[in-house]
Parts: sequence; C-alpha cells; structure tokens
Amino acid sequence: MAKKGKYTYEWPRPMVTVDAVVFAVSAGKTEVLLIERRNEPFKGQWAVPGGFVETDEELEDAVARELAEETALTAVQLEQMHTFGKCGRDPRGRQITIAFMGVVTEGHDKVRAGDDAAKAKWFDIEELPENMAFDHDQMVRFAVERLG
Repeated sequence: MAKKGKYTYEWPRPMVTVDAVVFAVSAGKTEVLLIERRNEPFKGQWAVPGGFVETDEELEDAVARELAEETALTAVQLEQMHTFGKCGRDPRGRQITIAFMGVVTEGHDKVRAGDDAAKAKWFDIEELPENMAFDHDQMVRFAVERLG
C-alpha cells in the first residue's frame, strides 16, 4: 500500500466540483432548486447546490453530500448529466464540474439552507433569477432541455 504524503506539482491543477440540478414537478408546474450563495465568489447570487469533491470521495457521494449540506434534501436519485468546464467559469481558477440531475416527488417542501447556502428556494423554470452564479443559468437550461 502506498504511503500518503503531501502532493506537490510543478504545474497548476484544475479544481473538480459537482453540482445538483434538482427538479420538483407537481400540478403541471416544474421547479428547480437553487441556493443563494453565502460566500464569495458570487455572494448573494443564486446557484444550483454543489461544491468541491474531496480527494477520497466518489462523485455520487460528493453530490449527495453537497445537496444534503446546502438544502437538507437526501435520498434524491441523481444521474450524471454533463460536464461543464469552460475556462473562466470560476474566478478562483480552473474549475471543472460534473453536473447531476434528479427529480423529487416527495419532501420538496422540507428544503432548508445550510453550510455555505444563505437560502434554498424552488424557482419556476420559466422564472429563473437573472445573473446566476458561475454558468449555472446555462446548466439549468441544459437540464430543462434534457428533462423534456
């Protein structure tokens, strides 16, 4: 077994994150779950729940953890949807995110903000907030198209 040690590299490394685009569908209305960012970058702007993947964490575990920490939603079936990695999408540096999507049918009324989310709220997909954080407006539109 290899001994764990400090990892150092001569070249910069990209950051890896996961994001959860979660929909609730009821009474003919489709909503998407967003969080208001508590911290910079994009403090005060709306985003999909998500965050950094830990070094020893599977992607599916990371997205479930971030969703639970930021919105209190658990046991949501999430499917890997798309990778977003355009240069400049995060002012902190090179960031690649693996986006997951899912649909909840129960418990969507129990969301509450936590961790680095100041608020957690459902938005009608026809009335999304302007100027969403990062490229999350594109991410949500991509997921809406995929939802069909």
